[in-house]
Amino acid sequence: MALEMRPECERCRAALPPDAEAARICSYECTFCAPCSDAMAGRCPNCGGELVPRPRRTAKAE
Repeated sequence: MALEMRPECERCRAALPPDAEAARICSYECTFCAPCSDAMAGRCPNCGGELVPRPRRTAKAE
């Protein structure tokens, strides 16, 4: 099962393409940009889980 690469921050709607370095996710794949993650102290507002850097995916791998 592949990781879902959501295209935007769930909080501010900033674009997060698959190769974005600034994307953060929790174990449920909730997705946020780095500034929003920092503003939320690295905690997912949906599940309370830790937000960590999302792996990048190249266009070729999609």
